[in-house]
Amino acid sequence: MVLLWGWSACTSPTTEQTGRPSSTHPPAVHATVPPTLSRLCDSLHLTPEQLRIVVTKSQYTLTVWHDSLALRGYDVVFGANPVDDKLRQGDHCTPEGTFRVKSKYPHAKWSYFIWLDYPTDDSWRKHRRAKLEGRIPPEAEIGGEIGIHGVPKGYDHAIRYKQNWTQGCVSMTTADLEDLYAVVTEGMLLEIKH
Repeated sequence: MVLLWGWSACTSPTTEQTGRPSSTHPPAVHATVPPTLSRLCDSLHLTPEQLRIVVTKSQYTLTVWHDSLALRGYDVVFGANPVDDKLRQGDHCTPEGTFRVKSKYPHAKWSYFIWLDYPTDDSWRKHRRAKLEGRIPPEAEIGGEIGIHGVPKGYDHAIRYKQNWTQGCVSMTTADLEDLYAVVTEGMLLEIKH
């Protein structure tokens, strides 16, 4: 994976460079403040249609990609059951599979909402198979309204401490969601994998 921004170490000059003994303190490390995702895309002449999003549940990450180049990574959390694939409404699982952005809009409670096209045909197949195999009740509904959203005001720590609190959506800090929201377009490809 190619990283476009990150941490940079600023070291003290060496004895050879200055003629004086070098500092015994460890090198200073300064965070490089990344540009917004929108500005990064502009500088690389990328359009939203060239981007895709990959959510990796086991790593608690959402990464925005252009081909094999990882443009930006964000910390995220999931439904209260972050391990299993969503099979029905109320199971508190985040669905796995390939989705598209159905819509996006401001949200009074979570800043913004990026709505995914769950359930897809593949979601329905998994749901019906789980019923046939007796893993979910025959009357279970598949659910819907799965998306990416922020957190209630003052609740960013839930992301930092990996507190899975949603009904099945992907959640991120308000600042990260605002950064992502600026480049997301309807129809954008999104993969959620374990």
